[in-house]
Amino acid sequence: MSTRFTAKARRGMVALAVAAGLALGAAGCGGGDDKKPNASASASKGSESKPTAQEGKSDAPMAELKGGDGLLLQITSAQRDSGGFVTVNGQFKNDASKSLVIPSALRGDETEILKHGTSLGGATLVDSKGKKRYYVLRDTDGRPLTTIGLTTIKSGQAIPVFMQFPSPPTDASEVTLQLPTFSSGTIEISG
Repeated sequence: MSTRFTAKARRGMVALAVAAGLALGAAGCGGGDDKKPNASASASKGSESKPTAQEGKSDAPMAELKGGDGLLLQITSAQRDSGGFVTVNGQFKNDASKSLVIPSALRGDETEILKHGTSLGGATLVDSKGKKRYYVLRDTDGRPLTTIGLTTIKSGQAIPVFMQFPSPPTDASEVTLQLPTFSSGTIEISG
């Protein structure tokens, strides 16, 4: 037999094996069983959906930073994790009667952050007890670890945001959050 014939035969056998495997896989997934899923596994029918515990929470913000023209930053949590980071979560809220442009000054003025567009890269945490300032973390490409791509916010709209910082020492549980063009606010770090 020639090498060429043997190679063609092998390719044919591989193709046949792949086709058979796909056919068996499709048959196994198809089931052919006309049973309907039981009520506990399916979405509730005919009843209104109820919010989960987290959706139903109406936590008051731990801090509210005021910006210009009715723009607010409401901080809802500041959580320390075991990896040495603090993640601050909140939401931008527009209390004005018109759409507002998110200020580009929020990204700060560091060259590395400027090239990545709008963000909250200008935010800092200040530990007045330890006399240290913590800047927003960046990834290996220099992008800030914050919400990015902020442009405009409609009247009455709320946009969830986050910022991640290096963790202050564990005895520094109360810090001040600063963001360009906004008032400062004291927040308590949990965890």
